[in-house]
Amino acid sequence: MNRFCIILLAILGFSCQEEVELPLRSEESRIPVIEATWTDRPFYNEVKISLSQDYYDSAEADVLKDAEVYILNTGNKDMIPFSYDPKTSSYRPTNPGRIAQTGQSYRLVVKWEENEYEADGVMLEPPVVDSVTYSYEEERLFRDEGYYIKVYGKIPFEDNNYYRIRVIENDTLKNDRDDYLLFDDTFGLTVFEDGLELGYEFDAGDEVRLELFRLNRQPYNYLVQLVNLLYSDGGLFSPPPQNPDTNIRVLAGSSGVLGYFSVAPILTASVLIEPEDD
Repeated sequence: MNRFCIILLAILGFSCQEEVELPLRSEESRIPVIEATWTDRPFYNEVKISLSQDYYDSAEADVLKDAEVYILNTGNKDMIPFSYDPKTSSYRPTNPGRIAQTGQSYRLVVKWEENEYEADGVMLEPPVVDSVTYSYEEERLFRDEGYYIKVYGKIPFEDNNYYRIRVIENDTLKNDRDDYLLFDDTFGLTVFEDGLELGYEFDAGDEVRLELFRLNRQPYNYLVQLVNLLYSDGGLFSPPPQNPDTNIRVLAGSSGVLGYFSVAPILTASVLIEPEDD
């Protein structure tokens, strides 16, 4: 009899379950999202500005085209103006030859309507990349068979060791949530000297380009938080989605701001994977 009652209660419990959607707080007023990159390579220097969207909004970003944008060298007060480029939907330096210089401090300034924002960054010295190699590997634990790339170099710095590697395979940037290759010196950096193996298998004939960024701490933390957000599945045990911490400040106006300003040197290397001789 007791067993029958337990089973009946269990059935009734399941029958009473219903799917509950927890409403996320939406922004009544949309705020600017600024993604700014300032480097020693002209191709990468741009500022993207759009308006924020709700978490579940799948519409295209609303790009802002009428902002005033410039970067200021805080040491010599040299101002580098940017203008909107409709081809890239971003702001680019008016003089493309202007780039970041090692050891200099820079300030991003964005003015839009009654609002003004700024952020600071330092152009750090780049690490050393000695060589990029590849070899064919048989199937291993958590690794499929294929060609794998190793990067050899040296990171001689005692602090500010925050790095990102981007991988471009046959002109296509790997940009999924698994492709944010971020690392710091938490567990040491000797792995870079011993050869840092990238977790991708490639085929013969693939052309692979690698880009190594040395970041300031705040933009690095922003990207780490962004990756954590991308891995949040919205399940019962996942934390509520939260915007990454920005390093951009509000100087004037009532509108908040999201995004980041990154000043970074970039090292690049390319390799064409050729089949091994039989």
